[in-house]
Amino acid sequence: MKNIQEQIKIISKGVDEIIGLEDLKNKLEKSIKENKPLIVKLGLDPSAPDIHLGHTVVLRKMKQLQDLGHKVIIIIGDFTGKIGDPTGKSKARKALSTEQVLENAKTYEEQILKVLDKEKTDIVFNSSWLSKLSFEEAIKLAATTTVARMLEREDFKKRYESQTPISLHEFFYPLMQGFDSVEIEADIELGGTDQRFNVLMGRALQKEFNQDPQVTIFMPLLEGLDGKEKMSKSLGNYIGIDEKANVMYEKAMTIPDELIIKYFELVTDIHPDIIDDIKRNLEENKVNPRDVKMDLAKEIVSLYHGEEESKKAQNRFKEVFQQGQIPSDIKIVEVLKEEFNLIDELVKNNLVSSKSEVRRLLTQGGIKVNNERLVDIKELEINKEMIVQVGKKKFIKLIIK
Repeated sequence: MKNIQEQIKIISKGVDEIIGLEDLKNKLEKSIKENKPLIVKLGLDPSAPDIHLGHTVVLRKMKQLQDLGHKVIIIIGDFTGKIGDPTGKSKARKALSTEQVLENAKTYEEQILKVLDKEKTDIVFNSSWLSKLSFEEAIKLAATTTVARMLEREDFKKRYESQTPISLHEFFYPLMQGFDSVEIEADIELGGTDQRFNVLMGRALQKEFNQDPQVTIFMPLLEGLDGKEKMSKSLGNYIGIDEKANVMYEKAMTIPDELIIKYFELVTDIHPDIIDDIKRNLEENKVNPRDVKMDLAKEIVSLYHGEEESKKAQNRFKEVFQQGQIPSDIKIVEVLKEEFNLIDELVKNNLVSSKSEVRRLLTQGGIKVNNERLVDIKELEINKEMIVQVGKKKFIKLIIK
């Protein structure tokens, strides 16, 4: 294990807040002395299994703790998922069925292991202990907190003040999430800043059960590619971890310059000392932000596709966007001359979404054939080989037979 100072430096990279920093130092000291890893907890409710980079912020921190030698336990909330986390909601969530929860959990498990080390990750389901609690035990759990404390939660508070119904079972959600920490005797729990109340409940319950309270680490929310809103698929400002290497790289190159350092901190495993150097060089105008962003894009792609694919994605980007060349991996399609129709080929090969889009692009000069802008489809000269470019990014080579 690395020394305490080095571990604290890596653990603190990019975090919004650590509650119990002195506790963390003591836990790390004991961990090193006894050569025993800390138990690091992350709870996930399997309600939205399609993961993008915004979701990986917390997972990436878990991976860093894992690399420091600590034990990572992912708790899939198959039991709590049936209630639904009320965080940030103006009304109660619709409960998921057992089938929905298990289906989502399987997808989540596959995706989180693209970030975490499978051999060093324990994945457990909280139904294995929560479903066994007797009614008496549930009452004792409820007795550890008060209604006034629950109403400190902003969403509960707003619903109470606006006289929007709050069901009693919703109060059990943070209690059950907190009890998960008691069950596995967590040393550290991670969560987003929007999970503050729920994560702190674990710290409070551990004290009630005479356990050393867990350290809580809160990670900030990640702005999307627009630089304004939280990364979200519904807003289209996301980078999905299942996307192709070229797509990931090109999307990463659209990250606003002012977010370069934040992305290095939150979605990569680059050491904080190196990030400090990058930040200093940017502030002193010693480097071009575009070049730094290319390094960032390459690093992001390598995490999910490997070093070789990330190099290919970078080379393709240079060919197409920096040098204006035709990409080496251009798609080649053979077409019989008597069946050839350019509009149909562009739609069929997903360079455009519809025939009307082709017509719009033609009027805007957005289509080139053999590097010449095509304005009127009637003026198209059919050659044996045609390189068609749609916008800046999409290419196809048509061979007419």
